Amino acid sequence: MNDTIIDIVAGVFMILGCLMSLAAGIGMLRFPDLLSRMHAATKPQVLGLFLLLSALGLELRSWAVVPVLLLAWIVQLLTAPVSAHMVGRAGYRTRHLKRDTLVTDELAKVVDAAGKRESQERGGHPGSDRTDFMD
Repeated sequence: MNDTIIDIVAGVFMILGCLMSLAAGIGMLRFPDLLSRMHAATKPQVLGLFLLLSALGLELRSWAVVPVLLLAWIVQLLTAPVSAHMVGRAGYRTRHLKRDTLVTDELAKVVDAAGKRESQERGGHPGSDRTDFMD
């Protein structure tokens, strides 16, 4: 009886985890711009991985695998938002996003200030006509 309940809970976790991962994949294909796709890639994927790792931990029925599964989830939890942030900043700087979909453009001042600072630092140096960081 106890094993049956654990198997059912693990099965539900697996199905929900797979559905979350599927939602992330569909969002990556269907969402219109870079920022929306990043959101789809990170938010449901981290929860989906947690559910799948929880199901795996329940099915293996061993406390020895819990630290490894927890470590895998924590690494994913820490790296997914950071990588999405870096991709978003790079996409913003290279103009690979739809600015008309932004409600508030909080990075405009920061990017303009960085561009002015860099152009002042390059003033008079050979190769100072390089502006591909903003293209």
